[in-house]
Amino acid sequence: MKKIDVAIVMGSDSDLNIMSAAANFFEKLGIAYEITIASAHRTPELLREFIKTAIACEVKVIIAGAGGAAHLPGVIASMVDVPVIGVPIKTSALSGLDSLYSIVQMPSGVPVATVSINGALNAGILAAQILSLSNSEFSVKLKLYKDNMKNEVIQKADKLRETGFANYIFS
Repeated sequence: MKKIDVAIVMGSDSDLNIMSAAANFFEKLGIAYEITIASAHRTPELLREFIKTAIACEVKVIIAGAGGAAHLPGVIASMVDVPVIGVPIKTSALSGLDSLYSIVQMPSGVPVATVSINGALNAGILAAQILSLSNSEFSVKLKLYKDNMKNEVIQKADKLRETGFANYIFS
């Protein structure tokens, strides 16, 4: 059985365009991950099987994206002893507030770290930060990633100063 560091689970394939941001981030950093679709409500047996497999593969962090009632992260957290990060998915009815409230309002003893609505990239970064506590390679890669973000902002600020706001907007 191959070792994976992070499991990414989403309740529906409609969440894939959001959750892929975490997978793409892990690809860049060389973090081993698995990604799947499993619904806490429609396919609980499939979810249980995926979690058993993830634990057998020594998963260190689980990221779960869900919309609406958004029970998936909490159900997973009730089944595992590793950190679970919930990604509330924006819904058409309440713009993701329903998802956000469902994920952040977990009962005592069943914590789920929660990022912003559609914040799968931040979930990936948070997972990498957790992993970097015991893996210096991930720590170095994460520092480089953040240094690149800093440099991009500095370059944009320099360009704005040099060109002026009107030229910057239309360039």
